[in-house]
Amino acid sequence: MTVDTLARLCTAVRGRVLVNEPLAGHTSLKVGGPADYFAIPADLADLEELIKVVRSLSLPYFIIGGGFNVLVGDGGFRGVAISLKELNGMESPSRGRIRAEAGATNQHLVNYATDKELTGLEFLSCIPGTVGGALSVNAGAHGRSMMEQVETLITMRDGRICENEGRKRNFGYRYLELEAGEIVVAAVFSLSEGKAEAIGEKLESYRRHRLESQKIGYPNAGSFFKNPEGRQAWRLIDEAGFRGFQVGGALVSQIHTNFLVNRGGASAADFITLAGMIKQKVLERNGIVLQEEVRILGEFEQK
Repeated sequence: MTVDTLARLCTAVRGRVLVNEPLAGHTSLKVGGPADYFAIPADLADLEELIKVVRSLSLPYFIIGGGFNVLVGDGGFRGVAISLKELNGMESPSRGRIRAEAGATNQHLVNYATDKELTGLEFLSCIPGTVGGALSVNAGAHGRSMMEQVETLITMRDGRICENEGRKRNFGYRYLELEAGEIVVAAVFSLSEGKAEAIGEKLESYRRHRLESQKIGYPNAGSFFKNPEGRQAWRLIDEAGFRGFQVGGALVSQIHTNFLVNRGGASAADFITLAGMIKQKVLERNGIVLQEEVRILGEFEQK
């Protein structure tokens, strides 16, 4: 970290640049050491300029949305964490279409679609976080996923804005193929017209299901592991005897065993240790290698 680097970043961004910002305050798990720089670009043009400077300085960087689905090491991140929370615009360019920027919350998008009596995104009400984060992993619930509704995916690649037909992108279960450094900045969703009453009933059904199965009560990142093909991760974890198992402040939820929660005072290392124990036991019992759904990044030992 140098004064010159900070000066160049601050000059590039009309928004804000914070130094040594603890990432625990920006993640749903409430763990994670400081990022050298935490940049909040004011808009898309600001993000473009920031990326140019970051790349010219050869600084590592990552995009953070609502802070869900990410586990940052206790040693923090040596580089730039870029928050897209100010890129939160939403509009309806034509009937049946909604253009949402990456920093908008999933719930905002659901509410906007509901107000327009458009159906197809109700499942998103079950998924916390932001549109960009949900798109980046093709998040889904109740048999539906984000990319199924995307007409146009808008990304930043090598400092340029690119628009691609959603159906031409390679995506699958909890997966969207992105090039190294490619950033999801917005998407145009193609939705069907619906009836307000029917949309409301579906949302209420999803809300009840979420309260019954996922009222966890502690900080968490949602599902920690992906479901292996034909199997349910929570069931494998439960059958391996991990319900309520705890390492430090990291606990396997009693409510939903694919949720690893911060019982209080947890470290990122606690979660890594607990996840490793679960993976080893499930491999021994079932011959299945569980894959993390959360992104793991940063340093896990203080330097």
